[in-house]
Amino acid sequence: MLCLIDSIRYADASWQRLLNAVEAAHTLTELLLAVWPLARAVAVHIVESLLAERARRPTCWPRCPACGALLESKGFVTRQVPSLFGPLAWRRRVGRCPQRCAIGQVAPFDEELGLQPHQRTSGELQWLGCALAVFVPFATAARLLSWSSGGAVSPRAVWCWVQAAGRRAMDRLQAQLEAVAHGDLPPEEPREAELATLPLVLGADGVMAPFRPQGGQPTGKTQWREIKVGVLARLGQHRTRTGKVVPRRHHRRLVAVLGDVEALKPRLWLEAVRQGILRASRVVWLSDGARGLWRLFAERFGTYATGILDVYHAAQQLWKAASAWLDGRTTQARKWFGWARHRLRHDNPAGVMADLAEALEVESLPASARETLMTGYAYLDRHRDHIDYEAYKDLGLPLGSGMVESAWKWLIQQRFKGVGMRGSEAGFNHLFHLRLAWVNGSFEALFGVQLQPSPNT
Repeated sequence: MLCLIDSIRYADASWQRLLNAVEAAHTLTELLLAVWPLARAVAVHIVESLLAERARRPTCWPRCPACGALLESKGFVTRQVPSLFGPLAWRRRVGRCPQRCAIGQVAPFDEELGLQPHQRTSGELQWLGCALAVFVPFATAARLLSWSSGGAVSPRAVWCWVQAAGRRAMDRLQAQLEAVAHGDLPPEEPREAELATLPLVLGADGVMAPFRPQGGQPTGKTQWREIKVGVLARLGQHRTRTGKVVPRRHHRRLVAVLGDVEALKPRLWLEAVRQGILRASRVVWLSDGARGLWRLFAERFGTYATGILDVYHAAQQLWKAASAWLDGRTTQARKWFGWARHRLRHDNPAGVMADLAEALEVESLPASARETLMTGYAYLDRHRDHIDYEAYKDLGLPLGSGMVESAWKWLIQQRFKGVGMRGSEAGFNHLFHLRLAWVNGSFEALFGVQLQPSPNT
């Protein structure tokens, strides 16, 4: 180890100060923090040495896109790019058209490295900046990135990276939606063989998010707009430490759109095909009683899926009926509600509906109470085929739509509904699609890197 330190010490005189800081560290935390700048310096030295060696190799010059003449070398020109480890600088050959066509300088080595002509930062720095922005505000992401890279990164730079990456994600999704609209279904996403045998559960819900009324202008009253969120997952079982068997979701995927149910429909169908809805042994649709969501179920998924009305929303309708009919402040109302909820949950929904129908026949029932009872009865009647909870429980299926609510809380609540937060539609969509890419395991593909599988796989 001492030999390694000595070799580093004599490799570059400027590293002496960094080594002194490492040797002076006492605690483990101080030692690791002192080593980090040295590690960056060593990494930059290694990368620059490799770039210099590769840049000296013979260059295969392309032809001029304007006149077709073979480009000529104009010598070596320095290029500098901020990176995750600090500024990188190297010299590479540049060429020009011998006919003086207005094509600017061409650097084949930059193309070999995957760099664009006017790219100002390296790809991995943008990738990490966007990854941080998925979870924290732009200013916080810039601060963390500045610390890790040893250079100055502005919140504006992180914002610009997010806009560019978000546009790529949106363009990719749009191309996929257009392909499906023309009958070209996507291939199924690879998954473990045992997951493919599990039931596929999907559902949807809506959530409101704050927006600026005038695009990028911060003035004006906040406008609240709805985002539709869909969730797909494979449903397995897990035995707790107490021996209880509970459902557990695997391979979760999210779909969302700033818009209505009609905008969600093609996106949810696209992801459902990718998740194997056409070959799944069992498919379950789970949501609350919103009519638009159940219309989506009937039009797109009714052929493949069993529909389940969220049991907690059904119970809410029962409580509203009990409160209107028997006065929610009374013991009688609470007793009837508890009894009705138990029967609804345990294989007797017809008896609950019969009670509501009988209550509607009471002539002395106030008009407001009658209206509430009719609403509750109609609600359950519309979902008569979706409230066989005892049978669903025997099949090991979930009865509540908690997986949908937890999804939109992570996707929207945590990042877009903080104190004072509100954005423009464009800015929201770009970051929004990056968060979707992150949870769906496609984030790294937007930047051409792949470090490890998604935590949801």
